[in-house]
Amino acid sequence: MTETSDLQTADIQLIQRIIPHRYPFLLVDRVVEIDGTRSAVGIKNVTMNEPHFQGHFPGLPIMPGVTIVEAMAQTAAVMVGVTLEMADKEMKVYFMAIDNCKFRRKVVPGDQLRMSLETVRGKPGGKVWKFRGVAEVDGEMAAEAEFTAMMDLPAPVSA
Repeated sequence: MTETSDLQTADIQLIQRIIPHRYPFLLVDRVVEIDGTRSAVGIKNVTMNEPHFQGHFPGLPIMPGVTIVEAMAQTAAVMVGVTLEMADKEMKVYFMAIDNCKFRRKVVPGDQLRMSLETVRGKPGGKVWKFRGVAEVDGEMAAEAEFTAMMDLPAPVSA
């Protein structure tokens, strides 16, 4: 079994062991950099096969802004989950607030969304965390946001 605390990346198999999201709402494919609970960089490969492109918009597929913010939040959850060794422990994460959210460019099929997240507030054992995220495509900012989340972590097992 891999010790997640020693990892600095997370592939799709580890991501699915940490967060409960699945298709069509699993929106991060890989986390390529994890610096403890301080920061992380996630990757989302945007493909035409995603169901939201059927209606957003027909003939002009654009990734909805809310899914970009969700992808950033999932990256943050993976960062915390990897660092706190939450693989296979059924961690749940819930949005509490989204602030200072701005969208700067369209994200379309074929783009690779690179999401850089940093922790503004939060510590191991704490339930409420705040993050700041920037999503870019080819070095150009697509979106930015600050968001607060509640980490519903399983209680430690006492010996």
